[in-house]
Amino acid sequence: MTDNQRKWARARDELAAAAVSLGYPGELADVLAKQLQSPRAIERMTAYLYQARPRNLETIVDEMLAIRSDIDAWREKKESESAQAGITAWLNSEKRRGLED
Repeated sequence: MTDNQRKWARARDELAAAAVSLGYPGELADVLAKQLQSPRAIERMTAYLYQARPRNLETIVDEMLAIRSDIDAWREKKESESAQAGITAWLNSEKRRGLED
């Protein structure tokens, strides 16, 4: 098992323990982990379960969706920044300004 696989397994196991401590089946962690798609997001969900101790499944799903939304917004921001950096580099390039022989 690779280090990355161990991180995923540990995060998923901690999420399962949190779900079980609230009276939900451990399988809920599998569904949540697949949707969250990263150990860090899974850890964030686990912290939420321990701190908020939600009383219904809908609240848990709402938080999972909020975490996914945050992750997606962050990725879009990084992609946009990368694209903008490329455009800026091109605009400032000597080749574009006709300064290259």
